[in-house]
Amino acid sequence: MAVFSIKREILPNLKDFKIFWEENGPFKYALTSKDYPPVLLEPEEWIFSDDIETLLKDLMQFDKRKMKVVKSLFNPENKNILRPETLSPWKINGFPEEWDASICDLFIPKGHLTRAVFDNINTPEEYMEPKQVETAFFQSLEIKIEQTGYLLFKPRGSSKYAAIKKYLAEWEEDENDAGLL
Repeated sequence: MAVFSIKREILPNLKDFKIFWEENGPFKYALTSKDYPPVLLEPEEWIFSDDIETLLKDLMQFDKRKMKVVKSLFNPENKNILRPETLSPWKINGFPEEWDASICDLFIPKGHLTRAVFDNINTPEEYMEPKQVETAFFQSLEIKIEQTGYLLFKPRGSSKYAAIKKYLAEWEEDENDAGLL
């Protein structure tokens, strides 16, 4: 398995971003918060990587918090206990409490995963192994990450690197309007 590096950097203005990108990039993926205050990031912090799963795991602090995908303790066949229909029999132990207030199709508080994680998977969720569920979760999270309050820049078309030009142009316009450039 390839090891991908992660770069985390606080970049409060466009000039800092461009210098960082030229000296350290380009990167395939770039992520920052679209909300204030940011969750799991410092204000103006960015995460960069050439691997999406590595980037998302770093954001969640997956290894640091010793997160693990496990079978949930409930039996989905037991209809005597009222549960949401969308709940899957999987959860992530150590899930970020900071995301308990997030509205996302993929999970509910405490890291219980929903069936939406398995929408693009042909294997029934009850026959999957934890590593397969983990991979399915991160593939789905890439698609739904904006629901949790982040901006994810990734390659578009035939590009090998994050499509950030439009965002940088808007950032430059905002800084011009604020008299910062």
